[in-house]
Amino acid sequence: MIKTSQHIIETVESLGIDTVYHEHDAVFTVEESKKIKNHIDGCGTKNLFLKNKKGVMVLVLAKHDTQVDLKGLSKRIGGGSLSFGKPDLLDEVLGVKPGSVTPLSLINDKDNRRISYFVLDKAITKYDYMNCHPMVNTATVVLKVSDLLKFIDHCGHEKLTLDLSNP
Repeated sequence: MIKTSQHIIETVESLGIDTVYHEHDAVFTVEESKKIKNHIDGCGTKNLFLKNKKGVMVLVLAKHDTQVDLKGLSKRIGGGSLSFGKPDLLDEVLGVKPGSVTPLSLINDKDNRRISYFVLDKAITKYDYMNCHPMVNTATVVLKVSDLLKFIDHCGHEKLTLDLSNP
């Protein structure tokens, strides 16, 4: 069963993770999010849902202004050429639509483990707090970076922390 935004918040709270929830107009791009994130604390992020021809799927959480080199990332994880995953696959695997991709959606892959790699931009680890969508792009959740890592562990996914600004 695909978990919704409300389920995600309940799961996060059940793990003892404190969050601050901000509702806002829908945002689909990093550029649009800059307008609302000026009023929200923490590291702004962006998420990339990637796959290769062999079906290896990767979820990347990067600092909002990091330019992710897909060729360089492909080489670093040894997974072949990566490209953006199709919206229908994104919905099937993580239960979200484009513009709403979030590391919190890994809860929807907890049993199937179709995501081979969760890649965390090392730049985010320099912050105490970060923000992401709670499965919808009409809200932003602020949480501690350490708590996000706790949540990822709960979902059963291994983390790969990489300096994405240095391919």
